[in-house]
Amino acid sequence: MTTALITHHAFLNHDTGEHHPERPDRMRAIDEALSHESFALLDRREAPLREDDQTYIAMAHGADYVESLTAAVAHIEQGRKYIDGDTVASPGTWEAARRAVGASLDAVDIVMTGEAANVFCQVRPPGHHAESQRAMGFCFFNNVAIAAHYARERYGAERVAVVDFDVHHGNGTQEIFWSDKDLFYGSTHQMPLFPGTGALRETGVGNIFNAPLRAGDGRERFEEAFRSRILEPLHNFAPDVLLISAGFDAHQRDPLGSLNLVAQDFHWATESLSEVARRHGNGRVVSVLEGGYDLTGLAQSAAAHVKALIDAGH
Repeated sequence: MTTALITHHAFLNHDTGEHHPERPDRMRAIDEALSHESFALLDRREAPLREDDQTYIAMAHGADYVESLTAAVAHIEQGRKYIDGDTVASPGTWEAARRAVGASLDAVDIVMTGEAANVFCQVRPPGHHAESQRAMGFCFFNNVAIAAHYARERYGAERVAVVDFDVHHGNGTQEIFWSDKDLFYGSTHQMPLFPGTGALRETGVGNIFNAPLRAGDGRERFEEAFRSRILEPLHNFAPDVLLISAGFDAHQRDPLGSLNLVAQDFHWATESLSEVARRHGNGRVVSVLEGGYDLTGLAQSAAAHVKALIDAGH
C-alpha cells in the first residue's frame, strides 16, 4: 500500500502579506523536503475544486457561515482583506481554501476505498482554529472537522477521531465536536498560548481530551502526555478512521511557540497514531497540515511525519 500526497500550486496564491508567518514559502519548504528520493514512491495528487464541497462544509459550519464567508472572500479582486487581526484574505484565498477542503475530502475517499494506506494533505490555509461560525487564527474552513463529517455522511463511519499536535489548541475542532459523542478530539498544545482554550476541564460530552503542555516542555513531557491523555482514550474510542491535525510549530525552532520538540518527536507521534489506526481502523489515517512557521523546522518535521506514514503503510 502506498501513501498519498495531495497538494496544489494554488496554495502559493493565498497571499497573506509581507512578514505574515503563514506564508507561501511554507509550501515551498515542504516541496523541497519531499522531493528527496526517499519520497519517490508517494502517490502524488492534486487538490481538487469539488462541486460538492459546500454541502460538506455546511455540516461543520452551517449554511449561513458558508454564505457569509463566500460573500467576504470569494470575490476579492485585488489587495488584502482582514477577516480579523491575523486572518488575511487575498484574491487567491478562496480557491486555496476550497482546495484545502477538497484535498481533505479526497483523502477520506482514498483511505475509505483502499486506494492508499494513508494520506498527507499539504495544504494552506490551515483549519483547526475555524469555529462553526467564525474564521480566525489564519483559518477559514476547518478542514479536518469537515472531513470527519464527510467520513460519516459518505461512508457511514461510526467513530471518527481527530488528534492534533499543533502547538496551538484547535479551538475550532473542539467547538464543532463538543456535543457529539461519536467524534473524538484529542490535543497536545502549549498553555497559556493563543487561542486560550484547551484546559483539562474542557471535556465536551466525554469526547474531548486535552493534554496541555508548558513552555519549555520537550520530548519526555510530550510523550508522557500523549500516551496518557491521547493514546489511551483513543484506543478505547476505537476509531473507524483517524484524522491528524498535523501542526509542526511545537518544534523548538518555531517562532510562535515555546515547546522543545524536534522532527523525531513528530515521527514518534505519527507512528503511535498509525498503530492505533491499524488496530481499530484498518490503518486509515488522513493527515492535514496545520501550523509550522520556521521553514527549516517545518520541512524537517513534515518529512519525518510523512516518512512515518510511509512506513506505517507498508
